[in-house]
Amino acid sequence: MNATPVASSASDLDLAALLRPGDTVVWGQACAEPRSLVRRLIEQAPQVGGLRCFVGIPAASELTATTLPPDGSLAVHSYCGAGSNARLHAEGRLEIWPVHYSALPQLLTTGGLAADVVLVQVSEAGPDGRHSLGLADDYFSAALGNARVVIAEINPHVPATPGARTVAPGDWTAAVRSAEPPGEMAPATPTAQVDAVARRVAELVPDGATLQFGIGGLPEAVLRHLHGHRDLGIHSGIVNDAALDLVLAGVATGRRKSLDRGAVVGGLLGGTRRLFAWADRNPGMALRPTTYTHDPRVLAASHRLVAVNAAIEVDLTGAVNAESAGGRYVGAVGGAVDFLRGAHASPGGVPVVALPSTAGERSRIVHRLGGPTSTPRCEPLVVVTEHGVADLRGLPLGQRVERMLAIADPAHRARLEAEAAGLLAHA
Repeated sequence: MNATPVASSASDLDLAALLRPGDTVVWGQACAEPRSLVRRLIEQAPQVGGLRCFVGIPAASELTATTLPPDGSLAVHSYCGAGSNARLHAEGRLEIWPVHYSALPQLLTTGGLAADVVLVQVSEAGPDGRHSLGLADDYFSAALGNARVVIAEINPHVPATPGARTVAPGDWTAAVRSAEPPGEMAPATPTAQVDAVARRVAELVPDGATLQFGIGGLPEAVLRHLHGHRDLGIHSGIVNDAALDLVLAGVATGRRKSLDRGAVVGGLLGGTRRLFAWADRNPGMALRPTTYTHDPRVLAASHRLVAVNAAIEVDLTGAVNAESAGGRYVGAVGGAVDFLRGAHASPGGVPVVALPSTAGERSRIVHRLGGPTSTPRCEPLVVVTEHGVADLRGLPLGQRVERMLAIADPAHRARLEAEAAGLLAHA
């Protein structure tokens, strides 16, 4: 690609002239969304028609049920139903791809969602003339080398994060400037029930462990209960403000990590501007692609990897639904299986799925899942609720049921026990 002049704003870019009907458009998720370019895409999609886009976790996303062109000129696809994606799905305007997170790079390069166009938010140029992806490398950057069109949004608020992929003017088709602050993912305030679950999980984390944690209030709450630990390491798909607090407190030193010693490793920065400022040119932070953060060999080689992921419900034999609640698609298959397997293979690792035992009057420990099986019961699993810990690794069905009943809410145990008899008869 030849270098082109940088437009002063996305509104000066004729995006429709660069796109073709049938194109698949991909961009960074969460805080890495190039917001001005996405707005321009929404404005000009009707002029092109037949477009589809692939989106991830929304932060302050420009693409919502109310902003999406009503004429069907821009079809939306995603791996998740988080945040504003849930409404899109409920209205029949979001196509879900139920895939493991580790499969996304291949899907966006040579698979069914191969990207024709990539919109990328980058930092200002460094001394070498190159721009950092800054807020997310993760799955979408794999498409940069395969796409016909790459459009950069250069933003002074984006950090130059060590380890992240970089691009230069010769790597893009067009570029614009934006001074709009990236979207932020504010820390969640846990309920008392979520906090109780988090305390249980924190007790399973040994000093010196390497931590992986999913998105959401429960994993964040777990991190807040680890301030009495020592020499923790971080290797995760997402890095948030709660993880930053562990670093600043001298808890997450990374001194005992077997890989990337002393550095926080993540695929994307999912937090606030305080996290972005800390990551800027900080050798203690390494932003890496999904092909590294979710690599089974890397995870297995990690020192005492503790994987902490949330769930919507878990059945009495250990099958997990992390996708649907009450008939609504609100979650994802995500990277849970990748990390659970990695933690199990890591010497001293702990593969955790955590959830409150109830949602209102409903038990989240169930005899039969009310949604899809995101993690099958054959995977290594330690299930945690506020009532205890059920280590299901290496157990037959009968013992699994016993341990799951013990961590269910006491008000539901008798009914679940009665249902378990029929479950085991047909398991």
